[in-house]
Amino acid sequence: MGSVRRGELVLSRADDVWVWDEDGKRYLDGTAALWYANVGHGRAEIADAAAAQMKELAAYSAFGDFSNRPAMELAERLSDLAPGDGWRAFLASGGGDGVDTALKLARRYFAAIGEPDRLHVISRTSGYHGTHGWGTAVSGIPVNREGFGPMVKETSQVPHDSLEALEAAFEEQGGGARVAAVIAEPVIGAGGLYPPLPGYLEGVQALCRKYGALFIADSVISGFGRLGTWFGVERFGLEPDMIVFAKGVTSGYLPLGGVMVNARVSDPFFEEGGPIFKHGATYAGHPTVCAAALANLDILEREHLLDRARELEGPLFEGLQSLVDHPLVAEARGGIGLLGAIDLVDASKVQDVFLGARERGVIVRPLAKGLAVSPPLTITQEHIDEIVSTLRATLDAVA
Repeated sequence: MGSVRRGELVLSRADDVWVWDEDGKRYLDGTAALWYANVGHGRAEIADAAAAQMKELAAYSAFGDFSNRPAMELAERLSDLAPGDGWRAFLASGGGDGVDTALKLARRYFAAIGEPDRLHVISRTSGYHGTHGWGTAVSGIPVNREGFGPMVKETSQVPHDSLEALEAAFEEQGGGARVAAVIAEPVIGAGGLYPPLPGYLEGVQALCRKYGALFIADSVISGFGRLGTWFGVERFGLEPDMIVFAKGVTSGYLPLGGVMVNARVSDPFFEEGGPIFKHGATYAGHPTVCAAALANLDILEREHLLDRARELEGPLFEGLQSLVDHPLVAEARGGIGLLGAIDLVDASKVQDVFLGARERGVIVRPLAKGLAVSPPLTITQEHIDEIVSTLRATLDAVA
């Protein structure tokens, strides 16, 4: 707070892949804000849908037997879009809510079926799962856990690319008998942008099934076109027990997240006289937010933006790879989805490159060791070329 309180970059308007500050300077949004503006900025269709809903029923709780038509329609539509059959949607206010919901539900599920000792949750190094209580506890980014005191117990992290380490972690927990769930991002985002090794995620799912634990895919960043599919998991043929979603479900126009829950986990709670899941966010099922989400999904479908992400993921990665010949660049990663990153040889230069690119009119996202790019899915090859050329010019200036 102290370093920025007198030097804020105050944005005032946006359109498609562009944002403007209060002084009228234009920037190419190479990050889709915080990984979420998948349909781009300034979509009047979403604003109109939200405004129309606010004139009818702006907000109301969806607890108990209360509901509203946009929430019901959204839950049904998300269930239809999810891979396979039998999905139910638990709506929340964002990705952090979704992670807490999924991990609490994993424990509650096992208690309900007579396995209350399954409390342990395994996550991965570099994994990011939000900043709520559970998300902080399972964070694979150590700095995100520092200074807060004791976290939720019964959690551990394993190297993000090692199935052997994951299986060893299962064995350490009573031969897997104490593990409730493994949570993993299809593509690790904020922790460094690491696509999975071939066969890795499939191996995680197989180990979860072998040991009877739940597999939770954190698709908050990976969903709604970012990996070229609706939930990211389809890219790898996965069938998780739960899928956490947020960000791209509304393209950030209003806050919404949640969890897709498969029949195995949800069925006990829908039986007559079954267990109760005492959990929910005040704004879950918010009708205005759900109306915005439905309009956003319409745009993604109508403009074939999932296909567009698959078409441009290669050119984006190739552009970032072209920077590896620069003496300041150590590595480029990407190729799965419309997102990628470069690592710098000297991590202390990250802020210099981030600020230098911004000064030249391109916004990228600083990471611990490099910079990430995750533009709106409406981006063009021309925009990609501008991002790459601006990064090169900035690297030259910093060098």
